[in-house]
Amino acid sequence: MLSLLADSMFFPPERSTVAGTVDGLFDFIYYLSLFFFVLIVGAMVYFVMKYYQRPGHTEQPSPSHNETLEITWSVIPSILVGVIFFFGFTEYLNMREPPENAYEIQVIASKWNWVFKYPNGAESSDLHIPVNRDVKFLLQSQDVLHSFYIPAFRIKMDCVPARYTSTWTRATETTGSGLDESSHKPLRLFCAEYCGQQHSIMHRKVFVHDTAEFDQWAEKAANILENNPPEVAGEILFKRKGCAQCHSVDGDNSAKYPGPPLNGQWGTERQVIPRGSSSPKTVTMDENYVRQSIRQPNSEIVVGRKPGMTVFTPQLLKDEEITAIIAYLKTLK
Repeated sequence: MLSLLADSMFFPPERSTVAGTVDGLFDFIYYLSLFFFVLIVGAMVYFVMKYYQRPGHTEQPSPSHNETLEITWSVIPSILVGVIFFFGFTEYLNMREPPENAYEIQVIASKWNWVFKYPNGAESSDLHIPVNRDVKFLLQSQDVLHSFYIPAFRIKMDCVPARYTSTWTRATETTGSGLDESSHKPLRLFCAEYCGQQHSIMHRKVFVHDTAEFDQWAEKAANILENNPPEVAGEILFKRKGCAQCHSVDGDNSAKYPGPPLNGQWGTERQVIPRGSSSPKTVTMDENYVRQSIRQPNSEIVVGRKPGMTVFTPQLLKDEEITAIIAYLKTLK
């Protein structure tokens, strides 16, 4: 009953092996606090009503202390705090140390994007994991502090610049069936640390597959360029690499997208300000301009926009992937 109440009041349904323990400890602390709140406030109200000042009433002598009462209110809370600490600490250690031979996924956070890299070389912008299998997340940040948070799994861990952190989970239920994402009801992944202007858009979907289905997905995801026409592969990469978080492809919306819009821009001229200069110059949006904008995004800033785009090195985006993205941009009307 308490678990069902917690699901409806505080948390989404439990979808990992540690979620039940986390919820159980939360329920214990919550209802324990509620019990003592009612007890203490109720006693306070009762005494206020019983012993309020009355005309003609004189103060009565009272004991200076009561050893039994003092021992009771010291020992019982100490025992309860010890119980909370024991279960909280042991479960924390369990959640911090991934089991041996866990499937490892690299998680790269940046403003304002997530990239997930798999052992076979596959990458994705949304998270895909197998069900009933230990999965370790090796976390890193390319810029500022981010926080990897999946409420349904009850896991949250900071992504810290210039170092690695990790967490793990074991999903207990699939989110659907088939490789078509529309057949799933994905879970949600958030950045739980304010990381800048577009922090609120830094959320992703989590798909949980059965083992055979996940293997098929990973194999297909590892061969985007081979299994798709260039413009289709380019669209996948455009979304996967986080370009869609900053650039609109269906109109100019500077309030939501900090970067310039890209639809209908191929072959057109635009005004840019070179680094170190205050005078704008005119450039044409062609293959070389797109490549330079990806490799050296802050060398020329479009008039009316602010610098801040992530530098995509060859380790983050290969030359052939840039070629595919260019093919996709040419199709945007």
